[in-house]
Amino acid sequence: MKRFLRSAVFRNLVVIAVVLLAGALTASLSHNASSPLTSAISFVFSPLQKLSAAIADNIDDLSGSFVSSSVYKEENERLEGELQEYRKKLAEYEELKKRVDAYEEFYGIKKTNPDYEFSYGSVISRDAADVYGSFVLDIGSKDGVEANDPVIYGEYVVGVVKKVNLSTCVVYLVTDPRVNIGAFESGTREYGYVSGDEKLYKDGLCKLSGLDSSTSVVGGGIVCTSGAGGVFPNGLIIGEVSAVEHDDISASYYAEVKPFAKLDEITDVFVITSFEGQGEESSN
Repeated sequence: MKRFLRSAVFRNLVVIAVVLLAGALTASLSHNASSPLTSAISFVFSPLQKLSAAIADNIDDLSGSFVSSSVYKEENERLEGELQEYRKKLAEYEELKKRVDAYEEFYGIKKTNPDYEFSYGSVISRDAADVYGSFVLDIGSKDGVEANDPVIYGEYVVGVVKKVNLSTCVVYLVTDPRVNIGAFESGTREYGYVSGDEKLYKDGLCKLSGLDSSTSVVGGGIVCTSGAGGVFPNGLIIGEVSAVEHDDISASYYAEVKPFAKLDEITDVFVITSFEGQGEESSN
């Protein structure tokens, strides 16, 4: 018997009895109509019930949040998909607009030069290792492109094709020292040849060389292709004279020329694959 009185079971029974007694006493003092035992049990377990109800409410709210998050996620994914589609359509529109603008530019040239045959190309890469800024087009021999074909943007000279593969070609710019183009200044009709220069290239310039000491060429003059050499047709515009300088080495004069084509921004061009007089050597 003594062992039982000292056991944990007995102590737990005493605690429960005390709690029930306290609950009954509280219920009787509050004049509650419920039985003392019921009131006691309610007194003991009421806090647990409230805690359980609160937890249940929170779980419901959390479930609602999960549902809302799922809905928001689905809506967000739908809107993102629509945005991607709009971006794709916008890119296609911009590409189409560029082509239309380019063809409008070249329509006028074709109208006045019906002997010209063109191939439209887009810049797909630029040679970072080439200090003179050569670039690659997405057209090649399968499109009728050959080495030394002129490259233009609108009525302005861009450069010349130098290397050709089946589906691509490499273009050297008019400011490249490796390029030489027969040319003249339109106001004075003085002839020479346009080429790039290592020093002038850094300023985006090329030069019209071969002018004599009595040259009348001045700043603001327009330099065009002369057709000499048979590489470029006659009359394409290269650029504007920015200055006339003396060449100490050759004892002649040259004009610094600023190309009208924005060579560092070019994305689309036309290659003249055929024109009357192409490949024919001529002199002025």
